[in-house]
Amino acid sequence: MMNPTMDAGVDSDGAAESLHIQLNHRHDPKEDQCSSVLVKHIKAPVHIVWSLVRRFDQPQKYKPFVSRCVMKKGDVGIGSVREVDVRSGLPATTSTERLELLDDNEHILGITIVGGDHRLKNYSSVVTVHPEIIDGRAGTMVVESFVVDVPEGNTKEETCCFVEALIRCNLKSLSDVCERMAAQDRT
Repeated sequence: MMNPTMDAGVDSDGAAESLHIQLNHRHDPKEDQCSSVLVKHIKAPVHIVWSLVRRFDQPQKYKPFVSRCVMKKGDVGIGSVREVDVRSGLPATTSTERLELLDDNEHILGITIVGGDHRLKNYSSVVTVHPEIIDGRAGTMVVESFVVDVPEGNTKEETCCFVEALIRCNLKSLSDVCERMAAQDRT
């Protein structure tokens, strides 16, 4: 069950969003899993947004819950593995993640979580970055989708709500960082 969650107050092309979701964000959740899609519109050009999203080795540049990232295997190519340290306040301290997809031409990044001391089992996500015009300027539509097991004792709704809240926070931070970078580029 994937319900796109969009920014409030942004006038966007729903057809473009639907197309991007159909092409790159099709998860097939099992009975004991949940899945969702979130969309964020950023007032910064694609090259700025992608320059941060694609950095599998440096998620802390925009993800506020990541305090440190250490590459355990590979050099940021497909199959590379990172271990991230999670800031206090979340029910985890580490997460081990593998890069499954990195396409610089199509701006697609896919990861799976392969370990860590958290309850996000069989988690995988896809992030895509698409150019758009916002207020007459180059902007970016970021689409992020995920699928994850529902932990014992939780409902699908609770699990999706938790993961969506984390992703929204990451996308808000990504937007803030990229919009600052874009403003510096214009000055």
